[in-house]
Amino acid sequence: MAKSEDPEKPGRIKQLRMIAQIIKQANPKGLPIVFLSAVGTLAVVVVIGLVTDYLWYSVFIGVLAAFTVGLVVFGQLAQKAQYSILHGQTGAAAAVLQGMRGNWQVTPAIAVNRDQDLIHLVVGYPGVVLVSEGPGNRVAKMLSAEKKRVARVVLGVEIYDIQCGDGEGQVPLGKLQRHIMKLPRNLKKPSVNEVKDRLRSLPKNMPMPKGPMPKGARMPRGPKMR
Repeated sequence: MAKSEDPEKPGRIKQLRMIAQIIKQANPKGLPIVFLSAVGTLAVVVVIGLVTDYLWYSVFIGVLAAFTVGLVVFGQLAQKAQYSILHGQTGAAAAVLQGMRGNWQVTPAIAVNRDQDLIHLVVGYPGVVLVSEGPGNRVAKMLSAEKKRVARVVLGVEIYDIQCGDGEGQVPLGKLQRHIMKLPRNLKKPSVNEVKDRLRSLPKNMPMPKGPMPKGARMPRGPKMR
């Protein structure tokens, strides 16, 4: 029996239109750049075909190459546009973390203070990653306290702490995914699942931050960790 589609989930064409509108809002020159990139790629391949006497073959290859280049540029601009929209919002780092591909488990806002600084929990092949949002002078103690709390549950597992922000020594929002992806692979899949099970025993008594978390933000998927 065929599965019924979710009526609230937009179709592929509608999704592309929505993303195109986001790109246009963030960068009015974005869509022309996508078009020119595709047309330029097609022109270069066709010229090569004229020179080598493989015109029709080069047209076919050129159309495929132009489509591929256009999609790549479109995806990059969409990602930048999403980052610009999320920047400064409470929970922006959580939205970016939840866009990572691969065996990652993200638990947003495991800790929050009166200034609405947040700490998010990420579990993956590197081990445990604690990601903070807020000024460095305020989140340092929070990260230290959460690191000690988590360490009592995941004995012997590597724990990383990362400050996401625009301050000195912090990782900008747009580079957060890439930064985490570069962490060393310290665990294998069974160990990752074991760590996830251990962390379920952590008490969840932290108050949620004021204001809405950007749950509706659909971050373009980043590269899958190999």
